[in-house]
Amino acid sequence: MKRRSVLLGSGLALTAPLLSSTPSSASSTRLTNTAHLDFLRDSVAPPAQASHTTYRPASPIGVLWTYAEPNADGAYRRIGGGPYDAATDTYGQGAFNSDDIARAAVVYIRHWKQTGSASSRAAAYELLRGLTYFQTLSSGYFVLWMQPDGTFNASPEPVELPDPSDSGPSYWLARAIWALGEGYAAFRSADRAFAAFLEERLDLAIGALDLSRYGQWQIIDGERVPAWLVVDGADASAEAALGLAAYVSAGGPSSARRVLRQLSEGIAAMSDGSFRRWPFGAVLPWALSRSDWHAWASQMPAALARAGQVLGDDSFVRPAVTDAAVFTPWLLTSGGPDNGRLPARIDRNQIAYGVDSRIQSLLAVASSTGRAGFRQVAGIVAAWYFGANAAGVPAYDPATGRTVDGIAADGTVNRNAGAESTIHGLLSMLALDAHPDVLDLARQGRIVARVGSTTVEAESTVLAGGAAVVTPPSPWTGESQYSGDKYVRMPAGATARFTVPPATQPQLVLPVVNLQPGSAAVTRWTSSGRSLGSVRHGQIGPQGNSPAPGALLPITLTGELPPGRTDLVATATGGEAVVDAVILEPLVSRYVIGGRGHTTTLLRSAARTPQTVPVDGPATIETYDAAGVRRSRASGSRALVLPGGFTVVRA
Repeated sequence: MKRRSVLLGSGLALTAPLLSSTPSSASSTRLTNTAHLDFLRDSVAPPAQASHTTYRPASPIGVLWTYAEPNADGAYRRIGGGPYDAATDTYGQGAFNSDDIARAAVVYIRHWKQTGSASSRAAAYELLRGLTYFQTLSSGYFVLWMQPDGTFNASPEPVELPDPSDSGPSYWLARAIWALGEGYAAFRSADRAFAAFLEERLDLAIGALDLSRYGQWQIIDGERVPAWLVVDGADASAEAALGLAAYVSAGGPSSARRVLRQLSEGIAAMSDGSFRRWPFGAVLPWALSRSDWHAWASQMPAALARAGQVLGDDSFVRPAVTDAAVFTPWLLTSGGPDNGRLPARIDRNQIAYGVDSRIQSLLAVASSTGRAGFRQVAGIVAAWYFGANAAGVPAYDPATGRTVDGIAADGTVNRNAGAESTIHGLLSMLALDAHPDVLDLARQGRIVARVGSTTVEAESTVLAGGAAVVTPPSPWTGESQYSGDKYVRMPAGATARFTVPPATQPQLVLPVVNLQPGSAAVTRWTSSGRSLGSVRHGQIGPQGNSPAPGALLPITLTGELPPGRTDLVATATGGEAVVDAVILEPLVSRYVIGGRGHTTTLLRSAARTPQTVPVDGPATIETYDAAGVRRSRASGSRALVLPGGFTVVRA
């Protein structure tokens, strides 16, 4: 199971002591303020527990409260996860978890190395001691949850897999490797004894990854995907790879280099699509689905870029470049770093973990390639923290160091400030403090315009010939999710007449359909009598290890919808077809942010030929190709956009 933060209302009992973080005297020239993360920190002297110990075990260990919620007076209180039992002072999950402790250690390590902060060095040391206490020495795995008194809760409620939490590879194992790798690299010269301890525990954790299936492939709906990723996740594997890259670059052994290469090969193999075809060049996060992408934990390009640098292998950098140059501009123009494209915009909530993952990836790719355009895109993403989001308000408060727990598509802000959001907000601020040019762009904290993908639900159409709207028991198929929680079933001879918004330019048409092996169904798509193409609903391979037969996928039609057309008709032949929605993609999409007297426009092209479009001018126009290479720089009011490429316009 993928551990995720709570978004729009935790439903957690507010039972912890009434404590609050307070504004700190952090340097006015820096955004990074660890005050709220400091507030979430705690220490505990755990009871003796078999197969668990740490460095200098006689001293209490550093831990981190999982959630923080505001009181009526604006002060925050620290709470754990799950229902609270006052009689036993326990939570259904626990007060502290190794997942967040690991990532908080990364924050303090980076803050220490970036600023020289002695307090952050001390915090990193204590949290790494705490993290290693969670490691089960007999296996190398990590327990996830701990109660307020330091007792482990290896089988929490609700259940998270693996269960018990230290019975196999997990996301928290991957994140522990991330922290231990960066910790070893940081302490190697500062505290050799502690670094030696961290190396011992890191080697134990790496051994627990179990890459015995390296080189083996599994079939997912006819596609060949790696069978050796950590919990079948390119996302989990990427966070382990970040730690491995740090370890190898600090002189780690050849065994660590080998594991880094093996994981990177698996992550790179999850790259798919093109600038006109789903998933538009993204590195997909989950090996068991061709339909699932999420912003949280999407550090696959960052891991590949770092691995390419450390290992001297450009084959890892190339898919990271495509994700950064082709997919991320599409993501921004189509709505931003959502929690779930499944494949439509199912979960439109946006959280710091997702935003930060995109920023870190873009900056890593910029570093590995020297291509400055990726830094500009990183700045556009980072504007989310300054108000370029659905709520139009800052998501990070530099006076307190708090980051909100999420922003919904309707602008609802979750004012909780739990560990995960605080951690990734601070990782982003550290990156912005280190890159003033990126910060300059990010401070344009207002969305001015967005012209991108439009989704029209099939259930909103005029149906005939026996077509019917179906509400399944669950919209989740096992590997994807129906948009709007419904779909349309079309027997042979049925039609579905869509009315779509008019556009001033041609658009790609991508019906989202449930492809099924052996289906004879074909849907033919027309507009005003003109054929746009057809979809063969049986054009999918065998299920293999996929959680469900078939796949819910957007299929790009060969023809484009002409400007001004509002009618779109699907006609089924040959058998029963399932249609979820239609995604319309303009040939040139745009995302515009503004603030401080300036605007920045990101243009993205799905056209097969170069396009020239009007922009507000006079402006500085930089045109990049599909590999992020700058091809032109000009001033004026007309911008060139290359096929699959992006253009940044600053006015």
